Amino acid sequence: MEKYIEILKSCGADAWEIQDTKTRGWEFYFIGHRLDQNRAKDVEHINLKVYKLSEDEQSLGIASAEVSPTDNEETIRKTAENLVYQASLVKNKPYQLNQPEEAKLQEAEIKPLAMEAESFIKTMLGIEETGTEYLNSFEIFVNQNEQRLVTSEGIDITQSYPTSMLDLVVNARKEEHEIELYRLYHLGSCEPGQIKRDVEDLLQFGKDRLLAVSTPQLEHTPVLLSTDAALSVYEYFLSNLDAAYLLRGMSSYEIGKPIAEDIQGDRITIRSVRTLPGSPCNFAYDEEGAVIRDEVLMEESVPKKFVGSRKFSQYLGLEDSFMVSNWCVSGGRKSADELRNGKFLEIVEFSDFQVDSMTGDIFGEIRLAYYHDGEGDVTPVSGGSVSGSMLDNIAHLQMSRETRRYANAEIPSVTRLENVVIAG
Repeated sequence: MEKYIEILKSCGADAWEIQDTKTRGWEFYFIGHRLDQNRAKDVEHINLKVYKLSEDEQSLGIASAEVSPTDNEETIRKTAENLVYQASLVKNKPYQLNQPEEAKLQEAEIKPLAMEAESFIKTMLGIEETGTEYLNSFEIFVNQNEQRLVTSEGIDITQSYPTSMLDLVVNARKEEHEIELYRLYHLGSCEPGQIKRDVEDLLQFGKDRLLAVSTPQLEHTPVLLSTDAALSVYEYFLSNLDAAYLLRGMSSYEIGKPIAEDIQGDRITIRSVRTLPGSPCNFAYDEEGAVIRDEVLMEESVPKKFVGSRKFSQYLGLEDSFMVSNWCVSGGRKSADELRNGKFLEIVEFSDFQVDSMTGDIFGEIRLAYYHDGEGDVTPVSGGSVSGSMLDNIAHLQMSRETRRYANAEIPSVTRLENVVIAG
């Protein structure tokens, strides 16, 4: 680290940042219930970022690159000098970089790799399967990370955190027909109960997918989202609270002004939270060294605070800003069971589902859904698509009281959209 600092001080940069991330991890690759291979890793990534003011001090350029821990001094110096040249070609409006600030938060306890790996393996091998729905394969990655950030402004912080990933394929078959369903989970540490519920749901989805009939033309039937596809709905609101979106004219939100008129459904409250159980993003500081805070970003569908990177926050005159790591959306007024009423289509599997963060357009292809006809009959269906716009749904959006976590987010477990079009 001392050598990097010495080189950056001497290469002509007006400011600089060094981010050094060390990761120790274990990896396991299973085919069915049989361990096919496993391995350990110990890696380090070092990123250099330089800032260069123009001669008239009217513009600020930025450039960054990764260097290898095994690079010699000459290679590092050439990289740094090249970054200074690249930065001199960039003409951003100058802004003040983050200054040192103490988070005063206790680091979360990190389990030993052996304990974390054992928890994942026992959880996966304990999943209840049948002769027709079973685990095809799964991969487990558990990591311990240590990240240090040193800057020319005097920031020198180190934070440690766990990350893990579960990559799995389940199979379902009926006579000669067999299908696969895939999931990729990003986690902090193992949560056996949640993983077990999610995988058992996936096995049931595989079974029902084989029984599905073609989706009928349902036109304006309400749609319920009860899997991770619903994240896209709430990420739309979170994106519009980002300083970059506001500055670029991609967001029309205003502090203190409701995002929609005549709201008849549930009002949305979004919070940034420093820690979230099981999250892989429980950081005290963001990647630029700003302290992450527990903040209400939107309350009852009224924006309260914009956040984002230092550059865009400074351009907007935002103080105490930061990049969100974990975020929560408060539940609505009704229970999940109460939202499941009348005629509706609950979609649990998409080939892809997106909500455009700028326009609010909704689109997705249906792989598996459950059509409730309002008379008590439920039919698994597949095919067709759902489309619409969040702008037409904000005033009537309904959310369950119950919530559930996905990686670094906690959102209502069931989301009901009233104004969408279902094409069979």
